[in-house]
Amino acid sequence: MGEKNTAIVLAAGRGRRMGTEVQKQYLKLGEYPVLYYSLKQFQECPFIDEIILVTGPEEIGFCREEIVERYGLTKTKKIVAGGAERYHSVYEGLKAAESCTYVYIHDGARPFLDQKILERAHESVKEYGACAVGMPVKDTIKISDEDGFVSCTPPREKVWMIQTPQAFSYQTILAAYEELLKTERRTVTDDAMVLEAVTGQRCRLVPGSYENIKITTPEDLEIAALFAGRP
Repeated sequence: MGEKNTAIVLAAGRGRRMGTEVQKQYLKLGEYPVLYYSLKQFQECPFIDEIILVTGPEEIGFCREEIVERYGLTKTKKIVAGGAERYHSVYEGLKAAESCTYVYIHDGARPFLDQKILERAHESVKEYGACAVGMPVKDTIKISDEDGFVSCTPPREKVWMIQTPQAFSYQTILAAYEELLKTERRTVTDDAMVLEAVTGQRCRLVPGSYENIKITTPEDLEIAALFAGRP
């Protein structure tokens, strides 16, 4: 069997920090829902063979009719229900992916994914087996102690803001998640962290874009509207 690349797009979050009745991934950004933009990038990517959309159980029908079918996103082969936490949702997506070579896990609330980012992730995951998109920080970062005082200041040139997609050899990340679910470690916040914590495997950092923001708050949506409105 040849190389098969599967994208898992996560859209099961409730988005409480946005403060809106409509979940952030379904809010309009320009003419389209936020979720549409990243799905479209995976749809148009020549090496992506399949998209699995993970959403809330109540939103499966809406996503199928109002996003996937409405906009002709034919690579979205499966829409599955997520779980209580992000890592549960990722695991549901991984199970649905079944036999593929590489998997690209992406937050549906990051609409400004582009083809260059996907190309860099593809090249890196083939070489290293695991990679995470991100960008070097612009600000100095302080690590606090438990009392709210500065504990240390890491060298800025070594500190990155991590984004998605994060790409992995499928069997490796599936095994890591299966092991994670046995322990239910609630401190895990991204997929690279799962791999690091469970297997010790290092994850290659891949340049993303400072525009590859995650829409979490109303301010993020305002910034995203500026990006989306540019010619």
